Amino acid sequence: MEKTYRVVGIMSGSSMDGIDLALCSFTGQGRKWSYQLLDAVTVHMEEKWRVRLSQLQYQHAQVYVKTDVFFGRYLGELVKEFLEDAGTTADFVASHGHTVFHDPNGWVTAQIGCGQTLAATCGLPVVNDFRRFDVANGGQGAPLVGLGDEILFPETDFCLNLGGFSNISCHSGDKKLAYDISPCNIILNRLAREKGMAYDVGGAIAAAGEIIYPLLNRLDSIPYYSQSGPKSLSREWINREFWHHVRDFDDERLEDRMKTLVAHIGNQIGKNIELLADGNGTDRKVLVTGGGALNETLLDHIRAATDADIEVPDAGLLHFKEALIFGLLGVLRIENTPNTAGTYTGAKTDSIGGALHGDFSRLLQR
Repeated sequence: MEKTYRVVGIMSGSSMDGIDLALCSFTGQGRKWSYQLLDAVTVHMEEKWRVRLSQLQYQHAQVYVKTDVFFGRYLGELVKEFLEDAGTTADFVASHGHTVFHDPNGWVTAQIGCGQTLAATCGLPVVNDFRRFDVANGGQGAPLVGLGDEILFPETDFCLNLGGFSNISCHSGDKKLAYDISPCNIILNRLAREKGMAYDVGGAIAAAGEIIYPLLNRLDSIPYYSQSGPKSLSREWINREFWHHVRDFDDERLEDRMKTLVAHIGNQIGKNIELLADGNGTDRKVLVTGGGALNETLLDHIRAATDADIEVPDAGLLHFKEALIFGLLGVLRIENTPNTAGTYTGAKTDSIGGALHGDFSRLLQR
């Protein structure tokens, strides 16, 4: 029997430019669900939160625990205000949280934003902590959107997200795979802040630059790019394996460094699309979402590197697809249906991930 859920999906991405809240309606059963994006908002990430979250991995345990609680309360306040402004309510909240640690090879992944505090603050039950079970089950724990993309966008060969990291899911024929391709907005935004900007609006800074080929060649030679998926990236990886190459060219113009990073990202994305398409990118549809889809210079480089059809959706889906997907993952958790597929993440089996906080009794009795 089909059911309908109203869910607030929350996404706090690694680029730390904002927190996305999406009120979604899902109708269906099993692995067949349709959706409506009813309302959505992006709350700008305040500088105090950006600094605190970016430095949290270096703090002692008490600071970590306090930040987990305080960020959970902050998210709960955002949900409460969001629903009050919309004049409506929801059945529950599905929160991704904010990733602080991610090392699946060491069985570690941690997203803060205490679910119990979030639930107590907003007055709604909460599903969170989606990644940990998949990592414990031998998976990468990221990206988790593969199964959601397959369910909600079955007509699309590839779903490409240009967020803090670029990641792709492929559900073309028998091929089902999802993985992180490269850093994306997380590195572009770092450079933009040198100019006092939160991000490179429309890719204008990159458009004014020239490629620094010695830097581009070094970036393209990073070992991660020769590894096959499933695989995932983290802020720790950027600091350890990537950013020192960029710093070696600090004396070059900002515009040239930005153009080089955009060329690098575009080249890696195009290469992976062609690889997944078995060299036949023609007539393959790529749905592109995330803040990077507004960077016209980056899109130009991606289109130059692949024959696939690059499609940018309407603003609602462009900005809020990941919040939407985590809303669906929450629904599948409530339905006791696998919401993480091992074929996408590399885990030993499919799994039902997510911790429940608050009173779900009414929903579980449906």
